[in-house]
Amino acid sequence: MSETIKVPKLKAKDFESDQEVRWCPGCGDHAILKQVQAAVAEIGVAPENVVFISGIGCSSRFPYYMNTYGMHSIHGRATAIASGLKAARKDLSVWIVTGDGDSLSIGGNHLIHLLRRNFNVNVLLFNNEIYGLTKGQYSPTSPLGLNTKSSPMGVIDHPFNPTALALGADATFVSRVIDRDPRHLKKTLIEANEHQGTSFVEIYQNCPVFNDGVFSNYTERGLKEEHTLYMEAGKPLVYAKETKGIRLNGLKPEIVDLTTGEFSADDCLVHDPTDRTLAGILSRFFDKLEDGGLPRPFGVFYQEDRFRYEEALQLQIDEAMASKGEGDLDALLAGNNNWVIQ
Repeated sequence: MSETIKVPKLKAKDFESDQEVRWCPGCGDHAILKQVQAAVAEIGVAPENVVFISGIGCSSRFPYYMNTYGMHSIHGRATAIASGLKAARKDLSVWIVTGDGDSLSIGGNHLIHLLRRNFNVNVLLFNNEIYGLTKGQYSPTSPLGLNTKSSPMGVIDHPFNPTALALGADATFVSRVIDRDPRHLKKTLIEANEHQGTSFVEIYQNCPVFNDGVFSNYTERGLKEEHTLYMEAGKPLVYAKETKGIRLNGLKPEIVDLTTGEFSADDCLVHDPTDRTLAGILSRFFDKLEDGGLPRPFGVFYQEDRFRYEEALQLQIDEAMASKGEGDLDALLAGNNNWVIQ
């Protein structure tokens, strides 16, 4: 984060730990790890000023593989632990690594309150739409109809939309990336770190064992051009090698063909990541094309500058110290209501 002391000429290797990486071969976590190490090196914060905190899940082994401070905490509570750390040590660069089960199920309450409070931390949510560590049960983001060990007849729970959830919690930085696009992933991680406040980065991550190919529409040649929409600030929302675009028909977004001459890029929506209404519309591009939906957006949905919780907390502490001086912890714990037991 920007408050920390920066050091020059760090390399990704400076952030590699001596621990054996024990994810399954082909797991998307490997690619994410490499890009996080590269991004943190480029940011230039010394390893001893960086902390990675995780919960429980495959992704939560992440702190072991970073040559920084870290904590492999408990299920769903990484956000709460990171909040306490940032409140006490706002000089540190704090990163939270979590999964769709860890942070959207048992940890859902903690996640939304972290987002609304706006601590200056980075949240990396690895979304593989499955419980991987516990061997293939459906998760809060698993799509309807998915057959898993805990849904042999198909999932009937309506899935969470993580970006829409983050926007609903008034997050100040909301983005989506994918493990198979390393350049875009690294670029977004750096943007997230530069943001002053809670940055939420949803990362589509393939689980080759229990949910292989779930994101193939957005990664495979011949499919991804039609199914992905990369958002860039100030640029029209065009895709499929600029042959298609998105425009608003009244309040309804629709796909337009840019090859017929009827529409051009000038008719398309221009992305503005400071527009919360537009971000809400884009976050709802969630149905698949084959189900009558729209292309899946990637990039920064929304960003705003809002006061940070730890800074407001420090202001209150400073004000209390200035007006009352040193506090008396014993008196605070005892309170004003006392009883004598006869």
